[in-house]
Amino acid sequence: MKRLACLLVVLFSLAACSPPAPPTPPAPPTAPTAPAPGAYFDNTGRDDVLSGGVRQITIDTPKGKFKVWTKRVGNNPKIKVLLLHGGPGATHEYFEAFDSYFPKEGIEYYYYDQLGSAFSDQPKDGSLWELPRFVEEVEQVRQALKLDSSNFYLLGHSWGGLLAIEYALKYQQHLKGMVISNMMASIPAYAAYAEKVLMPAMDQKVLAEIKAIEAKKDYDNPRYMELLVPHFYVHHILRMPPDQWPDPVNRAFARINKEVYIPMQGPSEMGTSGKLEKWDRVADLEKIKVPTLSIGGQHDTMDPKHMEMIATKLGKGRYLHCPQGSHMSMYDDQATYFTGLVQFIRDVDSGKF
Repeated sequence: MKRLACLLVVLFSLAACSPPAPPTPPAPPTAPTAPAPGAYFDNTGRDDVLSGGVRQITIDTPKGKFKVWTKRVGNNPKIKVLLLHGGPGATHEYFEAFDSYFPKEGIEYYYYDQLGSAFSDQPKDGSLWELPRFVEEVEQVRQALKLDSSNFYLLGHSWGGLLAIEYALKYQQHLKGMVISNMMASIPAYAAYAEKVLMPAMDQKVLAEIKAIEAKKDYDNPRYMELLVPHFYVHHILRMPPDQWPDPVNRAFARINKEVYIPMQGPSEMGTSGKLEKWDRVADLEKIKVPTLSIGGQHDTMDPKHMEMIATKLGKGRYLHCPQGSHMSMYDDQATYFTGLVQFIRDVDSGKF
C-alpha cells in the first residue's frame, strides 16, 4: 500500500501547484415535491433498522462464499438506486456527496462496496477479478436487496459504468433505469483519447518521466504520484487544488485495493493496461432498451463526445454534459450533475422518458 500512502501525502502537499480554481459551491436543485420525512424514513418491515441500513450480503463465487457491504438510505418503493463505484477496487465513500441531494428528493439509494473493496471481504485470489464474476455479484446483490423492474435504478461511475453496461446486457429485464456516469463504452477508444488528446497537452518532459516509471513498473516510486497528481489528476480527475479535495474522495483514494485495481485497470487513470484493455461494447449498446442517462465531463479522462454518442446508440438514451466537470463531475460540476441526474430519475418514474 506504499503507493496509496504516497498519494495522500502528495495530495496534501501540492496545494502550490496551479490547477483550476475550485468551483463555487452549488445550490442543491429544487425538489419538484418535497417528500414527507416520515415517509422517507419509514422503516416499517425493514430488516436493517438495527444497523442503520447496513447489510452484509453473502455472495457465491467460483472460489466460495464471501460477504459484501451495503447500506440503504431512505425509503421509496418506486425509486431505489444502487451505486456502483469505480476502480476497480475503489470504495463507495466518494458517493457520499449524494447525501446532499437524494434524501431531499425522496430517492432511496444504496451504497455498496464490491468484493475486494473497503468494508467488503478482500480475498487474495486474483482469479476473482474478472468482469463476468462481477456481473453475477451485482445480480446477487440485487436479489438480496429485493430490487426489481418496478423500482431498480443502477448508477455506475467510471469502472462502475462499465460494469453497469455489462449488467444491463445480461439482466436488463430487472432494471427500471440506468445511469452510466463518466465512462466510455470502449477501453481502446479511452486509451486512444488519452494518447491523442490528453497526453499531447501535458508537459512532454513530465510525460516522458511518467512513462519511464511505468515502463519499469516502479509504481511504488513516490515520484510517480508526485508527477501524476499536479500534471494530470487535478486537470482530469478532480479539478480542485489537492488540499481542497473533499474528505470522501480522499478516503476513497486511501482505500483503493491495488490488488484489484492494477490487474484490471493498470497503474493509474492515464489510460488502461490491465484485463479490461480490449473491452468494447459500442456495437452492443443498441441492445439496451431501458431508459439510460450517460453523463460526461468536458475535462474528463473520458472523451465527452464518445459519452454523448452512447446516448444516441441506446434504445432510450439521454446525455448530460457537465461543462465544468472532469472524471468526478459529481464534485467539480455538482449542480449540473445532480440537477440532470434527479430530473432523469423523475422523468423515468413519471413515465415522461
